[in-house]
Amino acid sequence: MEAVYIDKNLELVKECMQGSRAAQFELYKLYAKAMYNVALRILNYEEEAEDVLQEAFLDAFTRIVDFRQETTFGLWLKQIVINKSINYLRKRKMEFVSTDEITEVPDEVSFDDYEVQLQAEEIRKAITELPDGYRVVLSLYLLEGYDHEEIAHILKISENTSRTQYMRAKKKLKIILEQKGMRDE
Repeated sequence: MEAVYIDKNLELVKECMQGSRAAQFELYKLYAKAMYNVALRILNYEEEAEDVLQEAFLDAFTRIVDFRQETTFGLWLKQIVINKSINYLRKRKMEFVSTDEITEVPDEVSFDDYEVQLQAEEIRKAITELPDGYRVVLSLYLLEGYDHEEIAHILKISENTSRTQYMRAKKKLKIILEQKGMRDE
């Protein structure tokens, strides 16, 4: 069965298609914070996230006539934000650890000994300390809900590299949290 998307802001989108600046401003107010957070999780720099946010909205409003309503405006805008964020990372020469020599990657890392309730802010801060490649894959997988096949397509890496980056990101995140003394006492 095909997914059906109901866009509660479709009227605003249609007004934007007709050139309404007021409708653009309303859409901006509705989506700016969420889209900024998406960009910030990927880029890890507030200034770059702000730039991506502005560029994404400019791009979206410029191309709004191309929006075919196959998804919601929010999902369409989020894809623009993610793509622009990835392009910013590429400009920074984000490097992924090569995994061509790895033949098999375990599905998940066990955290049996690491059952700790941490505050979301502590984890968010620890995620910002991850190397770009780890942070981006972890964010896209855990926070944005993409699977490894989609991440591989977005980042132009192999699916195996995505899985490995995710696995290593989780290990590195655990180490960072342990070094900060945030482990089960």
